Amino acid sequence: MTEQKSAPIIVFDVNETLLDITTLEPLFERLFGDPLVLREWFAQLILYSQTMTLCGRYSPFGELGVGTLRMLASIHGTTVEASDIDELKARMSTMPAHPDVIPALSALRDAGLRLVTLTNSPSAASPSPLERAGLGEFFERSFSVEAVRKFKPAPETYHLVARAMNVEMADLVLVACHLWDTAGAQAAGGFGALVTRPHNAILPVAELPTPNLIAAELTDLADQIIHRWGHLAHAPRPASS
Repeated sequence: MTEQKSAPIIVFDVNETLLDITTLEPLFERLFGDPLVLREWFAQLILYSQTMTLCGRYSPFGELGVGTLRMLASIHGTTVEASDIDELKARMSTMPAHPDVIPALSALRDAGLRLVTLTNSPSAASPSPLERAGLGEFFERSFSVEAVRKFKPAPETYHLVARAMNVEMADLVLVACHLWDTAGAQAAGGFGALVTRPHNAILPVAELPTPNLIAAELTDLADQIIHRWGHLAHAPRPASS
């Protein structure tokens, strides 16, 4: 990549990176007798979202989440009622922010960096899950993959943000707690910044892009971003061709 002339735009993943999905655990403990089935559900949800994209098909992320829950119920020999689906939807729309999120976003904003989000979840009417979590004020724009009908890490999802913000991919830093997401952004020409929340780690495979920045806490990752690019935050941004 060429040397940066202006600060990049920081693009945040939402689910698990900003919002705490462990608040869904009581539903999975009640249905399956084990709160950690949440992790199986989430992993399968990501797997089948990517499968849909590779197959050239698209269903909204929420619908896939419901279908994945029903699939796991069949596998585990339990029953999912309509009230359980309602609870899943309610919990997903009211997930709180992780404790390190507001301090990290405040530091980035105070440094003059521009912040947006990119999520697999569909657009939501106000108040959105981000607004309910007290995070809406930090972001200039929020993007959903529904606009391109492909799920991350398809390159079109990251290009969507670059086009809308009128910048090159090299002007984007994707912040996520999922290596498949940062790797997708890097493969598309951007930077990757990984926060290694519990249940997420580096995959040591030679051909998989290593994130440009890595930290265990979002506040530490924000400090790294500010150290690397903060001095460029007030530099004029070259016009995109």
